[in-house]
Amino acid sequence: MANYTAADIKALRERTGAGMLDVKKALDEADGDQQKAMEIIRVKGLKGVTKREGRATAEGLVAARVENGVGYLVEVNSETDFVAKSAPFIEFGNSVLEAAVAGEAGTLEDLLKATSNGKTVEEQVTEAGALLGEKVVVRRVARVEGQNVAVYLHKTSKDLPAQVGVLLAVDGEGTDEVAHDVAVHIAAMSPKFLDDSSIPADQVESERRIAEETARSEGKPEKIIPQIVEGRLKGFFKENTLLDQDFAKDSKKSVGQVLEESGAQATEFVRFRVGS
Repeated sequence: MANYTAADIKALRERTGAGMLDVKKALDEADGDQQKAMEIIRVKGLKGVTKREGRATAEGLVAARVENGVGYLVEVNSETDFVAKSAPFIEFGNSVLEAAVAGEAGTLEDLLKATSNGKTVEEQVTEAGALLGEKVVVRRVARVEGQNVAVYLHKTSKDLPAQVGVLLAVDGEGTDEVAHDVAVHIAAMSPKFLDDSSIPADQVESERRIAEETARSEGKPEKIIPQIVEGRLKGFFKENTLLDQDFAKDSKKSVGQVLEESGAQATEFVRFRVGS
């Protein structure tokens, strides 16, 4: 009988994020030696990399940092929430963020080539997958620069790392509080664009065409269709653009009004939600 206890199994699972059966098999093979068992899990994990390539990765975390007016936001994915909340996976996510900051990465390609702890992120992805026994993916990165960059991370479950992350660049002195409040609003209300001028022209035209065709299919009089179309476009802008949305903390005002009253101007934002 192998020389290990239930506490040893739990400790190794927490260190590696591996499944119960894999941990027990590794401890059996290592005769209870934790370090040797950990090496066995890593070796077996490397052999299984190809098998994991097609698996879905809908869990994970977001991590963010702001330094010297520049904010970085990364999303790292795993297959299961068990791995997502494990210490090794969270440590890996922090390492990816470190690499993004050090390499000033603004694209996924740049991030995968960036290094931390002497290894590229691409190399670390392979190692993390081997250690954790799951497919691990660095999905995306964003870089936001401004006079004041607010960061907000939100946990959708207390047992998991942050699942929603926001970076918001705001110009204007003494706007830290309003920038934070607007970042929280972005996390909750998920606007897609900063303002109507930020929406691609072809998407605006598509919405206009849909609104016009819908009005006609509803039998609306031809002479009032242009008015109906503009009204529906306005509703589309209000729903999807940050500055036009009703402010979450005070629905009597738009986000644009709140920023203007505080002497602030939002210049850019990005929002990540794990798996979406």
